[in-house]
Amino acid sequence: MTPSFSPHLVNDPFGDPGLFVEIRWSRRALLFDLGDNTTLSPTSLLRVQDIFLSHTHMDHFIGFDRLIRIALGRGKRIRLYGPPGLIANIHGKLQGYTWNLVDGYPLSLEVREFHIDRIEQAEFHAKDGFTCQHHPPIPADHSEVFSVLVEPSLSVKAVALNHRIPSLAFALEEPFHININKVRLHEAGLPVGSWLKEVKQLIWEGKPDSHIFDATLYLEHRKETRAFILGELKEQFVTMSRGQKIAYIVDCRYDAENERKIIELSRDADSMFCEAPFLERDHEKAANRYHLTARQAGTLGRKSQVQQLVVFHFSPRYTGQGESIQQEAHEAFTANEEEGDGSLV
Repeated sequence: MTPSFSPHLVNDPFGDPGLFVEIRWSRRALLFDLGDNTTLSPTSLLRVQDIFLSHTHMDHFIGFDRLIRIALGRGKRIRLYGPPGLIANIHGKLQGYTWNLVDGYPLSLEVREFHIDRIEQAEFHAKDGFTCQHHPPIPADHSEVFSVLVEPSLSVKAVALNHRIPSLAFALEEPFHININKVRLHEAGLPVGSWLKEVKQLIWEGKPDSHIFDATLYLEHRKETRAFILGELKEQFVTMSRGQKIAYIVDCRYDAENERKIIELSRDADSMFCEAPFLERDHEKAANRYHLTARQAGTLGRKSQVQQLVVFHFSPRYTGQGESIQQEAHEAFTANEEEGDGSLV
């Protein structure tokens, strides 16, 4: 089974946090956090439509400038989601530049910040010199896990963790995975191609089996438009299975409330990308800085019953000790429950 999401860290474990997720069946990517992103090519950044910010400390937000510089002359609409204060932070970034020659540029930014009781909304358009245009807030309850983005083929949920400020953790998930049997397609004389993306989209949208649609097929030497019944295609060529899930956890300390929220958000994820700035021997310093140790990251991964744990965001104090951090996290991740948990503070 080919997974729908292809995630990779933007930087090495000692670099700024960031997770780039390619959506395999579309020319689209998602980005979690905006730290230094010079390792991403302009082509990769231009594929990003949605950006999810945990918070706006410099190492999570300094890449905003490069993103805007690359996207400025493009007809793009970029959506950004984050914690309280995000709109003001973006406004402040944009006010740091002069925009007198961009009145014909089509770039637009949509920003949503998630408070406990509401969603604040604003837009910034290059053609208007990136003036801040506020929209009425949307009442909401974000006291626990809440939805940030919901589409037929994927969703992103979040929870606010304690970093002395709200720091959002995220989980990306597809509702179910659709696999097309290419061997059976070949046997039926049907080609693989972009028309299968439409089939998947119709299934994700919940169209009935009786739905009839036209698809353009590119055969060996000709193009042909053919009508299909969705239910017949599903019966012959489609297998549906559990959807893929990816969790992204950064900048929080290990306490009972954060643990509960992280487990609720991340439970049964295929991959958990979790910060591990400190070794366990420095757990008091980690708690004072509102960060995790590698052992605590491993414990959270084990308690969340994730299939794979990837630790990153290592403190530069441990330069040259990356393997020790990886090993400590792995040992906690694979330990039996009776062997102990992370240090609760």
